[in-house]
Amino acid sequence: MEHLQRCICNPGYEGNPYHPDGCTDIDECTIGNHTCISQNHCFNTKGSYTCFCPKGQSGNGTNEDRCYQQDIVIKLVIGVGTGIIVLFVATSSLYIIYQKRKLVKLREKYFKQNGGSILLQKLSEKSSHIIQIFTEEQLKKATNNFDESLIIGKGGFGTVFKGYLADNTVVAVKKSKIVDKNQKEQFANEVIILSQINHRNVVKLLGCCLETEVPLLVYEFVNNDTLFDYIHIERKVNDETWKKRVRIATEIAGALSYLHLQTSVPIIHRDVKTANILLDDTYTAKVSDFGASKLVPLDQIELATMVQGTFGYLDPEYMLTSQLTEKSDVYSFGVVLVELLTGEKPHSFGRPEEKRSLANHFLSSFKQDRLFDVLQVGIVNEENKKEIIEVAIIATKCLRLNGEERPSMKEVEMELDAIRKMEKHPWINKSQNLEETQYLLHDASPSRIYERGDSSSHQYTEYGYGYDSIKDRVLIALDNGR
Repeated sequence: MEHLQRCICNPGYEGNPYHPDGCTDIDECTIGNHTCISQNHCFNTKGSYTCFCPKGQSGNGTNEDRCYQQDIVIKLVIGVGTGIIVLFVATSSLYIIYQKRKLVKLREKYFKQNGGSILLQKLSEKSSHIIQIFTEEQLKKATNNFDESLIIGKGGFGTVFKGYLADNTVVAVKKSKIVDKNQKEQFANEVIILSQINHRNVVKLLGCCLETEVPLLVYEFVNNDTLFDYIHIERKVNDETWKKRVRIATEIAGALSYLHLQTSVPIIHRDVKTANILLDDTYTAKVSDFGASKLVPLDQIELATMVQGTFGYLDPEYMLTSQLTEKSDVYSFGVVLVELLTGEKPHSFGRPEEKRSLANHFLSSFKQDRLFDVLQVGIVNEENKKEIIEVAIIATKCLRLNGEERPSMKEVEMELDAIRKMEKHPWINKSQNLEETQYLLHDASPSRIYERGDSSSHQYTEYGYGYDSIKDRVLIALDNGR
């Protein structure tokens, strides 16, 4: 039997497919055959329908999702967003407050740990504050948060930054390296002592910051290079250079003498070197960097300490015994004098072995009557030869191996000052005989007055010294300390 097909209307349509009028569209919205919220939310389409929401409302108009006022949705979104923001701000604020309190407590801990309470007590005992206590924020602002571009010096004990205080005062801020916590208790007392130093040739300590892990020190700013730069980089050599070097040496000696004798507690610098001598615009010397300094109790002559200092300047006796005395500074100053005479660095592996130690090479050359062979080329002239010999003799005395045989810094200052006076007033030398001149330039004790000997055939003869005389003086300077 042949299969018969039956015609039907498509979904969404009704009627008789065999009738001429055919199938007609069903209006689902009218008959309620829809899933919209209501007939008002229903729109009939050919063969189907769609649900919608009136203007001003959101949603798809179905029973499932319904319609919502748009302003309610916006308010809801804004409300939720605002709530999240408020929660975030509140949480952040609480965290910031917590961190600030934590930082305040940490700063208080450091302040107390660094001797701040002792320092405040000491300051309160004074008629006026002699030192300013800075906050960490003040010094961060002054140095642009310790910007590396403001670094003006680095050393074994810390880094120095150039800074600008709120009143436009230019300062040098020293940020020290980590130090032994057991030594921090002494810091306040040492700051008080250092702040009382009032000498034109010592860099002035203006203040400190104690609320950091390692205290920050604020010094006056000296706006020129170091003596090291002046000797080894500028390398200017003429008669005026020599006069300037003698003056600088005399100023350094005076500053060290002041530290040893005229402060309330004697101060041993312990790291005297040309890199720690600053020069201002007029080339006035300023002794700086007391990072390794030690305060010596008045009832003690020497201290047993861990050896600190700079290779090439270190006192050999101090290196062997760890016994620190004022004569350790004298030895280091002797090396500085030799630098001023020779223009050479205190130690260099680039030199032959016998010349690597400048001090040893200088002493050896002096003992062998070859002083002028080691002097900086161009520094000697007919007018200053005798002065150079005198300064060289002072250097040899400072470099004696036996510390007790070295002169004091006061004696060195007096001898250098006498040389400067002779330089300014050469007529003094002409009006006095040799023994009287030596008396002014050296110790007044009989053992320091040297006899003239046969002066023929000796390089120093024409400058007022006979061969035996200068030989005796060199031997005394070199051998008595061995």
